Amino acid sequence: MLVGTAAEAGVAARTAYDRIDSLNLVLSDWDRHSEVRRLEAHPVGSWVPVSAPLREVLALALEVARATDGAFDPTMGPLTVLWRESRRTGIAASDAEIDAARQRVGHALVELDSAASRVRFLAEGMRLDFGALAKGWILDDVLMGLRRSGIKAALIEAGGDLVVMGTPPGTEGWRIAVARDGRDSVLVLTSGAVSTSGPSAQSIVGANGVRESHVIVGATGRGAVDGRAVTVVGPRAVITDALATALTLVPRDRAAALAERYGVTVIGESGDSGP
Repeated sequence: MLVGTAAEAGVAARTAYDRIDSLNLVLSDWDRHSEVRRLEAHPVGSWVPVSAPLREVLALALEVARATDGAFDPTMGPLTVLWRESRRTGIAASDAEIDAARQRVGHALVELDSAASRVRFLAEGMRLDFGALAKGWILDDVLMGLRRSGIKAALIEAGGDLVVMGTPPGTEGWRIAVARDGRDSVLVLTSGAVSTSGPSAQSIVGANGVRESHVIVGATGRGAVDGRAVTVVGPRAVITDALATALTLVPRDRAAALAERYGVTVIGESGDSGP
C-alpha cells in the first residue's frame, strides 16, 4: 500500500514491481534461470563472479549461519528440494534420500570472496536457498527505492514479512496485528519491519505421520516438528526475516543474545516446548 497522489503511487508501484522482478531473477531458487541457480552449473572449487545483490545476501546469510552455529544455513537447498517434493506428492522422503542430501549441505562448504565479488562451492551438488531472508532483503531494497522516488508512506508485504515507513493520513502509524500470548496484539509502526516464521506458514505430513514445518532442521534434514512460531520486529526486513527463522531453530536460552546482537525484538513466540 502506497500513500501519495494517484499518479505518484502508480509510477512508484510499477517501478517497485519491476525491481522485485529483477531481484527475483538474481535470488530465486525456484527459477532455474536465476543467478543463484546458475551457480550449480560450475565445477566444484571454481570461483564464480556474482552480482552485488547476491554477494550481499550471501554474506549476511553466512554471518547468521555462523552466529547460530549452522541452525540457520543458506545451503539447505538439497533438503528444501526433498521437502517440496514431499509436499507435492504427499510421500515423505526416505532416510537414504535425506542422508544423501545432507552430504551436500553445510555453510562451511561455500566460500565468499566479498572483495572480488565471487563465490565457490566445495562439494558436489550444492544448492543455495535464500528463502529465509531474500524476501526481507528485497522488501528493504524496494522500500528504499520508494523513499527515493518521493513516496512518504508505504507498507509492503510478502508472505510473512512486511516493511513500513511514514504514516497513513489521519493515523499515528501503520496498524499491524500479530499473534502474541495466544491472542492478537496490534503494533503501531512508522518505520521498520515485522517477520513471522513457523509451521502455520507451510507444513507437510512427514515420517511417521508427524507434521513438519517448512523450516528444516539441519541435524535431522527434516522439517521442524515442535510447532514453534516466532514474530520479530526490527529496523530491516532482511534481519527480521532471517532471525524469525533462526529463532525457531536455536535453543530458547540463546534467543535473547541473538536478538540483542542484531537489534531486533521478539514480540511473539508460541508452540510446543522446544530445546
